[in-house]
Amino acid sequence: MFWYANHWGWWQSALSLLVMLGFWGLVAWGVYAVARGPQRAQPSNNRQDAVSILDERLARGEIDQEQYREVLGLIRTGGGPAAAGWGQP
Repeated sequence: MFWYANHWGWWQSALSLLVMLGFWGLVAWGVYAVARGPQRAQPSNNRQDAVSILDERLARGEIDQEQYREVLGLIRTGGGPAAAGWGQP
């Protein structure tokens, strides 16, 4: 059915090559994925990021030292705006 004059056509050879490369590519990717193991999430440094942003705001003069200390205490204790009474009338 796919034979033409006792040899493959050029497109059949190209298709065979692409399928073979795809197969071995999937095998290599599978071996790599198994060998590497599950991805471990890196611990986030949200507190460090928040402190550095707070430091920058103090340096730019956007907040004063009292506000800096208050927010820094909230960052260290894990409190949020509700814990400080912010946004409450």
